[in-house]
Amino acid sequence: MAIEQLPDGRWKVDIEPIKGKRYRKTLKTKGEALRFEATCRTKCIETPDWSPKPKDRRKLSELCDRYYDLHGHTLADSASLKRVLAKIVADLGNPVGANFTADQYCDMRRIQLEAGVHSKTLNNRLGYIKAVFNELIRLDNIHFPNPLIKVRPLRLQERPLSFLTSEQITELLTALDSRPICVHIGLIARICLVTGARWGEAQALTPDRVCNGAVTFANTKSRRTRTIPIDAAFEQSLIRHFKQHGPFTHCMRHFSRVIDSTSIELPAGQATHVLRHTFASHFVINGGNILTLQKILGHTSLAMTMRYAHLAPDHLRDALRFNPLVDTSSTPTTLESKNP
Repeated sequence: MAIEQLPDGRWKVDIEPIKGKRYRKTLKTKGEALRFEATCRTKCIETPDWSPKPKDRRKLSELCDRYYDLHGHTLADSASLKRVLAKIVADLGNPVGANFTADQYCDMRRIQLEAGVHSKTLNNRLGYIKAVFNELIRLDNIHFPNPLIKVRPLRLQERPLSFLTSEQITELLTALDSRPICVHIGLIARICLVTGARWGEAQALTPDRVCNGAVTFANTKSRRTRTIPIDAAFEQSLIRHFKQHGPFTHCMRHFSRVIDSTSIELPAGQATHVLRHTFASHFVINGGNILTLQKILGHTSLAMTMRYAHLAPDHLRDALRFNPLVDTSSTPTTLESKNP
């Protein structure tokens, strides 16, 4: 008999659709057993070499390792990605990947949220683990659906943009220049303020990328090369610095210490990035075009650049002209004044 019920209530399939190819499988219901039998017979007729795939018993850690070997190692932040995935796997208890469910992930996320983990961090982790399943499915390495496909990221409270005023810029640069511990730190900060570069991009700048009145950033977040014009005096100061002191060294930690020693107060997580915000904010305040700013900053989406649009002079003037209480001295503002 091809299908028979076992004493424990399950159903056993034992078939030989073509000579020499025999399939056995135990399933929970008779319907599943019938479907498996029909599938085997049909597939073997259509494709004689076909065989049913065994159940995937790999742990989530094994899937993450496979993802890293196939794709993750090519990403710019591959080392950080590997650490984050290991942390997620440990927090989830390393379940079997095929049995992993959205409920398990959401329960873990709730516990971490209550423990004080920031929502943005949790959203980043969700994106990482989703990418593992999506990429393995795309590469035909797993044959079950992404269990997190319907899990939505947490809604974040938008934080107000912070940027430095002209007085704060002067205070910061003076403090940076007075720190002999790192001769590069003041110039790296100036590169960020002049070009809108991220600290890591400016820090990785090399002498050969400073020429023809421009600097070229090749190690960008989007992996797209950006070339930003600079004035001749600043170009010469960069060339002189490289000749005298050599390539830049890592000094981001020194920057954070200098910021703490000044009167400047920044939101959490905006130490060196405030320089990029400062460039963009002053660019818009001074009447710069928002599309030009997008190209300078290297944003792939205009929505990212539009965060600075509210600083445009026209935007501010419209707020003064069109608010409901404008010119209250000559305009009636109550129902009684309109009905004498």
